[in-house]
Amino acid sequence: MPHWLQLMIDSLPTLLWAGVKFTIPLTLLSFVLGLSLGLVAAVTRLFAPKPLVLVARFYVWAIRGTPLLVQLFVIFYGLPSIGILLDAFPAALIGFTLNVGAYTSEIIRAAIASVPKGQWEAAYSTGMTWSQAMRRTILPQAGRVAVPPLSNTFISLVKDTSLAAAITVPELFQSAQRIVATTYEPLILYVEAALIYLAMSSVLSALQSRLEVRFGRYGGMLEANR
Repeated sequence: MPHWLQLMIDSLPTLLWAGVKFTIPLTLLSFVLGLSLGLVAAVTRLFAPKPLVLVARFYVWAIRGTPLLVQLFVIFYGLPSIGILLDAFPAALIGFTLNVGAYTSEIIRAAIASVPKGQWEAAYSTGMTWSQAMRRTILPQAGRVAVPPLSNTFISLVKDTSLAAAITVPELFQSAQRIVATTYEPLILYVEAALIYLAMSSVLSALQSRLEVRFGRYGGMLEANR
């Protein structure tokens, strides 16, 4: 058996375990929390009083305008200088949550704004309150519009978690770096890590396609064409 193949086989369990233990939980938690934060920010920008709108706008502007890696460094390496100490995983979780929240807020805001005004009027005419109209009428329709871009954000997040290696989170990529430090085979190990990320992204892309058919406005027609 070639040396490179044996090395990939030997290192595969370690890389997969790091993915299961750190990469996947970090991705899922960051996306769920970031999506919740994004929904709050989007609703704030659309419907809140102006002072809160300015706060939400500043948050989105600051996060979208700075690199994710810099944000992680500020949280993990910068905050200790003012007495705020965080372990690597919580620091990464906060950083990714804030980043996802900013981007998903724009997606959700655009999706809500795309719902025709008549849908609000129809909901109010049936006696719904604002919160009921939002929950029962507007968000379900906005969700269909938001599924593709939100799915893309989730797939990108899976790959972006590799940046957590820079703040010592022992996720998949850092595990590959540690093996490289002992085997001196960077090409083989980094290609293997890339293939694992590619496999995860491919599975998620397939699921995204099914979600788009299921929740798309013209899902029935898409299914017929397939």
